[in-house]
Amino acid sequence: MNLHIGGLERKTGWKVLNVQPGPHVDYVGDLRDLNQFADDSIENVYASHVLEHICQIEVVPVLRGVHRILKPGGKFLISVPDLDVLCHLFVIPWATYEVKWLAMRMMFGGQVDPHDFHCMGFNEQFLRRFLEEVGFSEVRRVESLGLFHDTSEYRPHGFPVSLNMIAIK
Repeated sequence: MNLHIGGLERKTGWKVLNVQPGPHVDYVGDLRDLNQFADDSIENVYASHVLEHICQIEVVPVLRGVHRILKPGGKFLISVPDLDVLCHLFVIPWATYEVKWLAMRMMFGGQVDPHDFHCMGFNEQFLRRFLEEVGFSEVRRVESLGLFHDTSEYRPHGFPVSLNMIAIK
């Protein structure tokens, strides 16, 4: 089984876990508690723009949970807002109100519902360190994950605002 955490889109071969029920949601649950999935039971886990909703103190336990459910050799495909890019967008001299507003919302969340608040910022160095700390054997940055229509490939004002990585158990 392949698990899309935080998704809403149906895709052959993938099951969706989301905090809110929906027409294509197979499992209702939170990234903080993956106990409904057995150890070494998932081929691939995909999570785009969900890890930043976890508080700093919860990042390692959450990533341990993802690592636990992945089969040996399984992949964790993860995308988060890239704090380095967002900070750059916020301070560049030509940044308009709209550019700064977008960068701020990408940093702190859209805050349109109780689940849309960001608690943590990630850059490549931070995310790599967390993934390695919980036992992922290979961690690499990629330009695109190319699986779902989501914010992982969002490029406002020409800037790729997502940090996309693949970590292998």
